[in-house]
Amino acid sequence: MRSLALAATLLLGLSAGLAPPAPARAADAVPAPVAPPPTVPATQKVTLLLDWFVNPVHAAIVVAREKGFFARAGLDVSFVEPADPSMPPRLVAAGQGDIALTYQPNFYLDVAAGLPVQRIGTSIATPLNTVMVLADGPIKSLADLKGKTVGYSVAGYETALLGTMLDSAGVSLTDVKLVNVNFALTEPLLGGQVDAVVGAYRNVEFYEMQLAGHPARLFFPEEHGVPPYDESIFITTVEKSHAAFVRPFLDAVAAAQLYILDYPDDSWAAFVKAYPKLDDALDKAAWGATIPRLAADPAAVDAQRYAAFAEFMKRKGLIDHVETLDRYIGK
Repeated sequence: MRSLALAATLLLGLSAGLAPPAPARAADAVPAPVAPPPTVPATQKVTLLLDWFVNPVHAAIVVAREKGFFARAGLDVSFVEPADPSMPPRLVAAGQGDIALTYQPNFYLDVAAGLPVQRIGTSIATPLNTVMVLADGPIKSLADLKGKTVGYSVAGYETALLGTMLDSAGVSLTDVKLVNVNFALTEPLLGGQVDAVVGAYRNVEFYEMQLAGHPARLFFPEEHGVPPYDESIFITTVEKSHAAFVRPFLDAVAAAQLYILDYPDDSWAAFVKAYPKLDDALDKAAWGATIPRLAADPAAVDAQRYAAFAEFMKRKGLIDHVETLDRYIGK
């Protein structure tokens, strides 16, 4: 949910540990990309509102655009980066965009608020959120957070997630001191202002800490009482969920994801050619850690998983009631 903040003091190379899968080297004998089929005329303009500034989480859509998968599907897709990450669902609902990227937990809040939006596809098919502490610090388990200070960025879902994780370790949310760090997650942890942060991404801040020379320990929500969910999803309005552009859009994203797996070097090169400022150690590490989490089939949906997470949101008091699945999921 955040920008890939670049640490000014990044050290060269990753520390030993959970290094991300790196893009393949030329010596790995990956075959050269084959010539793509001819592009068909783009007959449909589609505006995609991003959840944040372009970063490796957007790998599949960037490659779909840069390698011509959208164009070959007859789509002219433009990206719009948000000034406020809470706005894309509202803008789509107001007709100021065709598709928005958002987060599955936030999606339930938007539906509960009355926005006429539906999920039409998945971008990132696993959680990215974690609770992060210093690997060499005193916090070895979630139980060790009792009496400690935890930084967060967004009240509501993040604090509910933290509370659930603490409950699994016999600790209450009231047993910790909460401090709003306003999306600056690594600096307060490195500076000792907090003992842990919730909301750190396993594909971003974890590697930012490594590059800064301070390896981190992560606690995963799905291992501590939080149902699994899709971190990043595509939504549109209920009315547009049946629009002619939806399926070609999702098929193009799926084709781009497969292309990334088949031609990782060429895909990374296309990504940083389009966004040269992201050609750095942190974004390359984030890219390698993100690719395995991209949805292989963006159109596929596990309806029971969506129902289970809606029930979780209700139990935590984040929504008043659970809608029927056909309200959440576009067909």
